Amino acid sequence: MWGALFPGQGSQQVGMGKFLFDEFAIAKQTFEEASDTLKLDFKKLCFEGPDAALALTENTQPALLLVSTATFRVIEQELGVKIGAAAGHSIGEYAAVVTAGAMSFQDGLRAVRVRGQAMQRAVPVGQGGMVATLNLTDDQVLKLCKFAEEGSGHKPLEPANYNSPGQIVISGSQKAIEFLMANQKSEELMKLFAPETPRMRLIPRAVSAPFHCSLMKPAEEEMRLVLNDTPFSTAKWPIVQNVTAKEATDANTLRENLVKQVSGAVRWTQCMARFKDLGVTQTIEFGAGKVLAGLAKKIDSAAPSPFNINALDDIKTLEAALKTSVTI
Repeated sequence: MWGALFPGQGSQQVGMGKFLFDEFAIAKQTFEEASDTLKLDFKKLCFEGPDAALALTENTQPALLLVSTATFRVIEQELGVKIGAAAGHSIGEYAAVVTAGAMSFQDGLRAVRVRGQAMQRAVPVGQGGMVATLNLTDDQVLKLCKFAEEGSGHKPLEPANYNSPGQIVISGSQKAIEFLMANQKSEELMKLFAPETPRMRLIPRAVSAPFHCSLMKPAEEEMRLVLNDTPFSTAKWPIVQNVTAKEATDANTLRENLVKQVSGAVRWTQCMARFKDLGVTQTIEFGAGKVLAGLAKKIDSAAPSPFNINALDDIKTLEAALKTSVTI
């Protein structure tokens, strides 16, 4: 069974989607539809940038939804691939919902534009941040966060992205993060990990806000108002959602989990395990870059890598695989 994957923030890059726009009328129509909906020149934003403009959260999120939707529409029209289940990483979940027919593309664009603005407004610049933790278990990450909260006297610091085993991003108070970075080799912290001493690495993320933690509650409530006024339908196939790592097709369930996702953790490792349980054997990453393909190999090195669609040759490779039922 084929699964559809949709990447999130961080996968954006100037030039994304250009080959689709140049070669396929449906992709061009999708770009024009997005530009008309939000009164924003997405052709210029995605193809010319600059990077700083594309990196603005309120621009990044609709741009990613656009490119993922355009990619999906091209592959669906040209190759007729039959999807059995879908999942999207953070903002990518909106693309999963849109392409499964549970929300219109126009409504999705308007929603993610507000989402980006609301998430940026939720926390003043400089008061929150995110850090990637490497080589720690889920339990060790929780201990790490508690150590920083108690030591700094500032909350929250919470797991935000379970990207793969041993790669978990934490999010929250910048003061808690600063305390953690300054005390990451302290004896007190090492005692919390005893009897093991992990080869821990902490890598601060260059982000504009502390996404997917309880500091995003104001943005979550804003999105609840937006999504409650947005029509949803039953999805054409199951969508494994970030906050539950469980599949859903029901309109109300999809809506509620999209709301909770703003301040809830992205349980990507668990989502991919659920994909496997559902019988997904091969996946396609619909969107820019290869971020999810990289995570897939870390989650399950024995599983086939997702097909990426970043050039015309990628479409030809996928077409050959679909015809011969060969997995790569």
